[in-house]
Amino acid sequence: MKLIGSTTSPYVRRIRILLDEEPYEFVNLDIYGEGRDELRRHNPALKIPMLIDEGREIFDSRIIGRYISARQGRDPLTWDQENQLTLIDAANDSCVTLLLSKRSGLDIEQDAMFYNLQRERIMTTLRTLAALVDDGQFEQWNYPAICLYCLVDWLDFRDLVSFEGVESLLSFRDHFRDQPFVAATDPRNA
Repeated sequence: MKLIGSTTSPYVRRIRILLDEEPYEFVNLDIYGEGRDELRRHNPALKIPMLIDEGREIFDSRIIGRYISARQGRDPLTWDQENQLTLIDAANDSCVTLLLSKRSGLDIEQDAMFYNLQRERIMTTLRTLAALVDDGQFEQWNYPAICLYCLVDWLDFRDLVSFEGVESLLSFRDHFRDQPFVAATDPRNA
């Protein structure tokens, strides 16, 4: 099994944590530089992570998560958990958009509809996720909790949002900081 990605991607990190103690090869790419050609060879969507296993190429973290969970004999996600992942991915996607825009030299603080919509989506989603945390819906260390952990920690790492009003997300992150493979996949160590 080969996982292609980058050590700083929250989408890749969630898969690395989910893979746990399974044997796999990790290919760390600079997807905006020298690793772009390898990414093109393996994934027409030009996204990470990507998993190669038994001749299969699997292109998206959501699908890779399902694939690995099935291999590990985990129960399928409930509809509520699927919705949780949708919220996590929505916030994550908007934050990646802001980060890439900022790195491209664009003013992400400008009063432009595109950036206003991204900021609105992020904060609305984070408030909803914080309410779910407060409601006890992320008390178990499972795939949705792993994904939320990776999002919150990545947002803090990249300093992309203020956690004012959603501090319970940081408390959630701090509570699970000692889980297996969390420290080993910390993007700060990349």
